[in-house]
Amino acid sequence: MKKIILVLTFLLLGTINAIAEKERNVLILDVAGENSGTIKIELLHEVAPLHVERIITLTNNGLYDNVAFHRVIEGFMAQTGDVQFGRVDQGSLQKAGIGGSDLPDLKAEFSPLPFRKGTVGMARAQNPNSANSQFFIMFEEAPFLNGQYTVFGRVISGQDVVDAIKRGQGQNGAVADPDYIASARIEE
Repeated sequence: MKKIILVLTFLLLGTINAIAEKERNVLILDVAGENSGTIKIELLHEVAPLHVERIITLTNNGLYDNVAFHRVIEGFMAQTGDVQFGRVDQGSLQKAGIGGSDLPDLKAEFSPLPFRKGTVGMARAQNPNSANSQFFIMFEEAPFLNGQYTVFGRVISGQDVVDAIKRGQGQNGAVADPDYIASARIEE
């Protein structure tokens, strides 16, 4: 009987591991501009499934291609993902940061994961349930964001590229002639 239970336990663990492996997706961002390189972000299905699915959908539809890092604050984070007004191939970036996709806003998926260097979170307006397409990548730890914004990924390669993204000016971090996502894709 003990042998049967042991065998069943190993089979169950193998199935769980296979499911977990299947759910592992990596968002790959090819960055261009003054600085270039590739950033790989592990998407955290188990932490924020709705946000991960949104990122995958927008990426697979090509909506992150040519989107600027429109808000970049030294010692804090680089923000991108305005698929409506943040495209470098469609003229002025004056409204970058106020747009989103045509999809409905997402309900917050807060977790105990902390915001530290390499954490990727969803940007939003004052309403916690207003995340849509914009996201940010942390340069440094920011505990004041913990439990206030949805964490959906973490940089697993290319943090040096993140750290080299062109910084903005002033308190809002608006960037003149910004670096941008030349192309984005999902690796399974």
